[in-house]
Amino acid sequence: MNHIAKTVLILGANSDVAKQCIKQYIEKGFSVIAASRDTVSLKEFVSEHHFDLKVTVLHFDAVDFDSHQKFYDELPVKPHIVVYAAGFLVDNEKALRDFKGARQMMLVNYMGAVSMLNIIAMDESNKNLERIIGLSSLSGVRGRKSNFVYGSTKAAFTTYLAGLRQELASKNIKVNALVIGYIRTKINEGLQLNESLIMEPDYVAKFIVNAGNSFTIVPNFKWQIIYFILKMLPESLVAKLP
Repeated sequence: MNHIAKTVLILGANSDVAKQCIKQYIEKGFSVIAASRDTVSLKEFVSEHHFDLKVTVLHFDAVDFDSHQKFYDELPVKPHIVVYAAGFLVDNEKALRDFKGARQMMLVNYMGAVSMLNIIAMDESNKNLERIIGLSSLSGVRGRKSNFVYGSTKAAFTTYLAGLRQELASKNIKVNALVIGYIRTKINEGLQLNESLIMEPDYVAKFIVNAGNSFTIVPNFKWQIIYFILKMLPESLVAKLP
């Protein structure tokens, strides 16, 4: 009997972390459906790494809500694992002064995720589904004046994933939230970040690909400490953070 590879669907597959996930899932024997708005760049990546037989590249737009059901219905195979990695970021000052940027963060980071993951989670006919993983952020743990607009979209996403985990528990479908700190990626280029806290995309990808039973997964022990401090700090001290 031939072994049929399990399939992972990566939504927002053009990010640096998502591309590392593609590599690592393939190493674990998965087939990958990589979905992104920028299919040209994604196809170049797949071809460059000779993944053509293992990866199907599809067009996916997180904010085109009306297309989501059709996108899902036309998947070549229903996934065993789904990773929502789509994300958008503008700095807080811009988000406060220009609602377009704030709105786009809400659409991509939260509304697009809810729209697409609801469709996937509520498909009673997909007996393959084992796990849904969402990429969230430390920015969503507490509201801080440096990034609270972006952080609010990630806080909403984490809360949604927590409820989705409870909704799907009876079906034995696991839901994980990756609560991530600074990563060396395109999105963070030019920002003044603490070098000792920056994680490499392949390092973060390992936590996604090897996700276990815990709902909240915080890669790197330094970020785990920061996460628990942020959770415990009284509001008066959070207000003094940048």
